[in-house]
Amino acid sequence: MSAAVPQILLNNGVSVPQLGFGVWQVGDDEVVPAVETALETGYRHIDTAAIYGNERGVGRALAASGLPRDELFVTTKLWNAEQGYDTTLRAFDASLEKLGLDHVDLYLIHWPLPVKDAYVDTWKAFEKIYADGRARAIGVSNFEPHHLNRLLAETTVVPAVNQIELHPFLQQRELREENAKHQIVTEAYSPLSSGKGVIDDPTVRAIADRLGRTPAQVVLRWHIEIGNLVIPKSVTPERIRENFALFDFELAEADLDQIAGLERDGRVGSHPDQMTIGA
Repeated sequence: MSAAVPQILLNNGVSVPQLGFGVWQVGDDEVVPAVETALETGYRHIDTAAIYGNERGVGRALAASGLPRDELFVTTKLWNAEQGYDTTLRAFDASLEKLGLDHVDLYLIHWPLPVKDAYVDTWKAFEKIYADGRARAIGVSNFEPHHLNRLLAETTVVPAVNQIELHPFLQQRELREENAKHQIVTEAYSPLSSGKGVIDDPTVRAIADRLGRTPAQVVLRWHIEIGNLVIPKSVTPERIRENFALFDFELAEADLDQIAGLERDGRVGSHPDQMTIGA
């Protein structure tokens, strides 16, 4: 089943499954059966983070799957409190140990955290991790254009990915354009706006009814068609499987236009310039 998932080529030549499985707010024990179900369903791209507290559980599920390592794409993220050159290197070692891996496929700075002003030194540690072959690609999360431009001016490696809050109520067009200008792939977290109304929107529901699909499937298919990496999250087996069933239908141009009209600057999480947690 995993062959049905399109691959996106990153700017360093590494390919990543466009549809992944997110595990935010899933406990270390609960994450094991959730990831096992995702892998059985066909997901091969798993997205975790140090702050989620479930890297060990993710690692247990990966090991139990028996899948070859080169068939898996594993992302984790550096938490804010560990930013800085030396602390980043130590935090990365800790993440690898918890995951039970000798490398990750993608390592992300979780937030730019401008109040701490350490993301440039942090990125230089990322560059070392990448040069040492312990991350196949490195990227950022929640970076605005001015954060990206500073990295590009003061460091060497262009981020491969920028993972941002992105859904029909917050479409991030300008940031997506900035990412594309630098060949940085946009990855969408909270792709269903954390349940805050997108799947209940009348426009989305009308499209879903016409296609015989769920509203969540329509929104996730929208992400696929506009070119985002997307990482829906669920612990419910039926929903995990439902969120994977995106590749046997398409949205019409009129559907895409209607969803484009849902933009309302509807941010659910923190704005990157205001984030202070973990500083």
